[in-house]
Amino acid sequence: MKEILLNTSDNTCRVLVGEPFKNIRNFLPDKKLVIITDENVHKHYGEFFPDGLLITLKPGESSKTLGIASDIYGKLIQHEIDRKSFILGVGGGIVCDIAGYIASTYLRGLSFGFVSTSLLSQVDASIGGKNGVNYEGYKNMVGVIRQPDFVICDPTMLNTLPVEEYHRGFAEVIKYGAIVDAELFDFLEKHHQEALDGDKGILEEIIGICAETKCRIVEGDEKETGERKLLNFGHTFAHAFEKNAGMPHGEAVSVGMILAAGISVKLGKISLQDVDRLRDLLKKFQLPVEYPHSFDDVFEVMKRDKKRDGDTIGLILLDAIGRAVISDIQLSTFKNWIDDLR
Repeated sequence: MKEILLNTSDNTCRVLVGEPFKNIRNFLPDKKLVIITDENVHKHYGEFFPDGLLITLKPGESSKTLGIASDIYGKLIQHEIDRKSFILGVGGGIVCDIAGYIASTYLRGLSFGFVSTSLLSQVDASIGGKNGVNYEGYKNMVGVIRQPDFVICDPTMLNTLPVEEYHRGFAEVIKYGAIVDAELFDFLEKHHQEALDGDKGILEEIIGICAETKCRIVEGDEKETGERKLLNFGHTFAHAFEKNAGMPHGEAVSVGMILAAGISVKLGKISLQDVDRLRDLLKKFQLPVEYPHSFDDVFEVMKRDKKRDGDTIGLILLDAIGRAVISDIQLSTFKNWIDDLR
């Protein structure tokens, strides 16, 4: 088991990679407990849940809304959940997002922790304190940044993921290699088959590297004013693809990274050979590298992205494999590039 400490100005979060879910009671305070999970996770692991108020959501983005948050607030009030209570999110990125959002806003903030059950969540979504919900289809438009007390990442829980969802998680893993860690990128090229096959040692190493990287970036830039923005590589495109075509997040990020890498070539930052390496690695993990839908209205969604600043938008581009930069692109120029894609 690997423990990584994420220290911020007002909290220390323990990220525990390889800690078995069965040990969850060792990490829970002696408080009234609320568990937020989804139907799939409860089906596989419900018998191991500790006692507490159980709130079970339907899987998918439809549960990550202000309406669902409102329903949960009502249940907490009904069951007299007070400020001394503790909220535990058990699930993937969507469950962790809404559980963290509820915990951060109900009664001005309760303590909370996560058991992360998907690869995408274990390497990225559950770490770093971003908690939020979607608004009218726009991703993560309402939320807060507040750290959990702990994040448990038990790789054995990935065994119950649908194969395609497991593969999608590797988009975020590859992202880390592309933006900050060329050695991780090399490692993934060499060990992609073992990773796909769920080799426990390989998975723990990959999850540990990604979690450590995320923690160090967040420590230096918790509120996403600088370096943390690099973690959005591919995501500006991805959020538009998710809204317009309902693409799963990992697949949308995969295609978004290829398009951002293509813009990096257009601006003379990387070579076509670098793009080919990225494309080949994504394909090895059975991820898409082309957007199979119309580009109509993609720009309209992207210009509402949180990274817009007046007439420019901050795109995350590559200077090399393992080194990303933030480039402010004029919206008019960016629209022309989108029109070319269309």
